[in-house]
Amino acid sequence: MGMTLDFSILLRFTDALAIGLWTTIKLTLLCIVLGTSLGFVIGLLRSSGNAFVRGLLGLYVELFRGTPVLIQLFWIFFCLPLILGVEFSNFVSATIALTLYMGAITSETFRASLRSVGREQMDACVALGLPRAAQIVNVILPQAVLRAVPTLLSNAVSLFKESALVSAVGMADLMFIGQNISNNTARPVEVLTVVAGIYFVIAFPLTRAVTVVEQKLLRKFSA
Repeated sequence: MGMTLDFSILLRFTDALAIGLWTTIKLTLLCIVLGTSLGFVIGLLRSSGNAFVRGLLGLYVELFRGTPVLIQLFWIFFCLPLILGVEFSNFVSATIALTLYMGAITSETFRASLRSVGREQMDACVALGLPRAAQIVNVILPQAVLRAVPTLLSNAVSLFKESALVSAVGMADLMFIGQNISNNTARPVEVLTVVAGIYFVIAFPLTRAVTVVEQKLLRKFSA
């Protein structure tokens, strides 16, 4: 005899799920802002002429792109405090780990978009006598960001889904709340199905938005 599904049991936990979802969204938005800013700076520095800086930042990028996010999270939560002698809360550990991961993947996005900015525009900035900061802020940054938007949005969606890993260090995000409800009710099928549905409802429109923005930008650049 098969099991009977009863999704009505989740009605008692809507507030808890909403709190977990809000925690997930806040953490994701914070790490998107910090990680994207970090990624732009790293992408810019990796385009510089300093071989040592390029090598050091390249090592960081490959390390965070080439290892599982869960391992990075565990290392920062369990190992980094032992090395530094400082205790990190699970929120701080999660923020550091996801920001560094986001910084690594977005730096490659920005590096590619910076390369797509024509060299003649840099030469024009030099000919006009613009300071280096003005060249970056007024000329390079707007074009690089515009070209990077579709991939940045895709990276943001990926980070939203990867954020479920922070439940492994005890942070009360949507996944953690869902696991607790599942354990307390012995209804893993219903609970985890609903949690997966919540992630999908948020992520799917964003992935569609990425496609729309990408198509619009392609038409803009091909015009």
